[in-house]
Amino acid sequence: MKNFPKISIVTPNYNGGEFLEETILSVLSQNYPNLEYIIIDGGSSDNSVAIIKKYESQLAYWISEPDKGLYDAIQKGFDKSTGEIMAWLNSDDLYHPKALFIVAELFNFKDVNWIQGIPSTFDEMGRTVAVSDFKRWSKLDYYLGNFEWIQQESTFWRRSLWETSGSKLATDLKYAGDLELWLRFFRYEKLFVTQALLGGFRQRSKNQLSLDFLDLYIKEAQAKIQEEVENNIPIEEKKLIQEIKKYNTLVKEVKFVFVKKIINNFFYSKMIQKKKRYFNYPPMIFFDRVKQEFFIKGL
Repeated sequence: MKNFPKISIVTPNYNGGEFLEETILSVLSQNYPNLEYIIIDGGSSDNSVAIIKKYESQLAYWISEPDKGLYDAIQKGFDKSTGEIMAWLNSDDLYHPKALFIVAELFNFKDVNWIQGIPSTFDEMGRTVAVSDFKRWSKLDYYLGNFEWIQQESTFWRRSLWETSGSKLATDLKYAGDLELWLRFFRYEKLFVTQALLGGFRQRSKNQLSLDFLDLYIKEAQAKIQEEVENNIPIEEKKLIQEIKKYNTLVKEVKFVFVKKIINNFFYSKMIQKKKRYFNYPPMIFFDRVKQEFFIKGL
């Protein structure tokens, strides 16, 4: 480790007392030496405030007052933050042990301005019950509406990228404010990915906004993606997206596998250079077991 950059974590909460303490402890138990932890409570009527007060000596800032929703609360927290590295963790989700030390090491690479760890899922008991496949992300995935989500809980970014992208969340959105932020980040930076476990989403049996209202999330997301493609990307990228969509439609209509292979070969021989030019995927971050350190493959 060369240094420990200040990491700002914001946790929004409203009546999340059932899981809030475990979330707080997943942050504080990191024992990261340069942590700025902020909790924004929306005026909870359960035991949330008592839990927050239990740990207030270890918090940089906290408040409990009515807000205008999840993204308004997160924005309040970020407005109070000063760290070089930023992220938010909802009040039922968790960080994996030593995650912030990994984050600090990854951001010591000057080319890394935005990262995601491998997505993982916790159950109500806090057990890691699922880990997703390791994949690379390009803005092309979002522009085409491929809903394999960038996992917010394991995503971190530099303040410089936050400032370049407007220093704000779309507080008028109820569900897809994270996706809207990623779309703006993609205007300026590639998303680096690592196999390391950083954060995870807690999947609950009931009363969970992100699952109970998934259709509404997708509806908001699709509207924002369409708006981004129409208004904020170069004409060359728009043309390529149109070509890819036409190709996808054509392939769906083909019944014979060998014909699909012919079409695939023709399409990719024609389009691969364009895809590399406009939607180049970033290098990936791996761990060297001999040197016991991370390295970037592909730069």
